[in-house]
Amino acid sequence: MKQVEINETVKVGHVQPKTDYRFPTMIGKPVTGWKLFVKRIFDLTVGLIGTILSSPIVLVFAILVKLTSKGPAFYKQERVGLMGKSFNVIKLRSMYQNAEARTGAVWAQKNDPRITPIGRFMRKTRVDELPQFWNVLKGDMSLVGPRPERPVLTEEFSREFSDFPKRLRIIPGITGYAQINGGYDITPDEKCKLDNYYIEHFSVWFDIKMLLGTVKIVFTGDGAR
Repeated sequence: MKQVEINETVKVGHVQPKTDYRFPTMIGKPVTGWKLFVKRIFDLTVGLIGTILSSPIVLVFAILVKLTSKGPAFYKQERVGLMGKSFNVIKLRSMYQNAEARTGAVWAQKNDPRITPIGRFMRKTRVDELPQFWNVLKGDMSLVGPRPERPVLTEEFSREFSDFPKRLRIIPGITGYAQINGGYDITPDEKCKLDNYYIEHFSVWFDIKMLLGTVKIVFTGDGAR
């Protein structure tokens, strides 16, 4: 039975784990060229500075998470990265413990009941994403790029939208063109169009503009959910 219905109006899906993923065969050729080398140097430089500057903030919110809800302060979650390779993303826990035990992987939504009060604030200000500077230093992620999705959702969206796997031609990012221009409350189809536009036009200057846009979102809360 089909368990996810994603179209121009439906944005939430409930899915069950699969192992016969076909999206890796739909990605296409990876992005290459000298701009990737410059992008990596930029990521390492800013990522190291970001790790150092954000550490006190992460520590404070890790304590708040532990004091306000049961469970660990941090969690790891499998996401799909460059050319379909999986990795574990690191985040501050913004949901109640075992929030998806019954539902499975679910596309995020407005006023999500799975999110804790402190988690709602962290999502609005993007504080929950700060530990991902470590993913940047490791090379799993970039500062800017398509936001990585979970394997089961990547597979489901790829069946609905043939261009969705093409987002995996470049390393995923902490923030991205889709988040800046469409927010988090957009359909997978809209998301893949914006992400693929970024891939075709990316540069370090483009990344700087996206980072500045992210700073604006942190202070205004636009696009958060």
